[in-house]
Amino acid sequence: MSDGSMPLLDDGLTLPPAAFAGPRILLAGPVDYGMYAHFRDQLASARDDLVIVELSTLGGDPEVARMMGEDVRFHSEITPQRRFVFLGKAAIYSAGATFMSFFATANRYLTRGTRLMIHERKLAKTLELNGPLTSCVASVKAVLHEIEHSIAIQNEGFANLVAGSSVDMAAVLERAPENWYIEAEEARQLGLIRAVI
Repeated sequence: MSDGSMPLLDDGLTLPPAAFAGPRILLAGPVDYGMYAHFRDQLASARDDLVIVELSTLGGDPEVARMMGEDVRFHSEITPQRRFVFLGKAAIYSAGATFMSFFATANRYLTRGTRLMIHERKLAKTLELNGPLTSCVASVKAVLHEIEHSIAIQNEGFANLVAGSSVDMAAVLERAPENWYIEAEEARQLGLIRAVI
C-alpha cells in the first residue's frame, strides 16, 4: 500500500466478529501467578477447535506472560487442528504484549480503540559491595549477567511480536525505552495483528 501500511489479510482465515462472542479463556487484570492459575484452569477445560483467549491488562510479570505463552505454543504444536486466537481488549500493556507475541500474527485481534504498550523490562536492584575484592567482582558480574540475559529474553519477545510485520527490531529498540503506545488500527496497519473487531 502507498501509505506504508500492511494490507488487510484476505485469505479466508480472518474471523468474523461473531466468532468472538464466547471466548473460552477470559483474562483481566495484572499478569501474575493468580492470572496464570486462572488461565491454566480455563485452558484445561477448553476443548474446542477454536480457542479464543481474551485479555485486558495494564501489565505485570513478563515471566508469567512467557509461561502462559509457552502453554499456548505447546498446545498449538501438540494439537495442530486447534486454532488459538488472541483478542486484546482496551489495554494490552507490557506483559500483555509479551503474551500476545506467542500467537501467530494471523491469530491476533484487537477490539477498536485498544492500545498496545511495548516497553523495555525494568530492573530495580541495589547492589551492595562488601567483602574481598574478588567476591565484589563476582557480585558485579552476576548482576551484569542477569541484565544481559534479561535483555536477550526481552529481545526474543520483541522479535516474535514484530515477525512478519512492517516493524523492524531497530524501531522497537528505539521506541521501547520510552513506552511505545500503538492504537489498534495502527497495529493492524503495521501488520502486528490480523484485524480490529
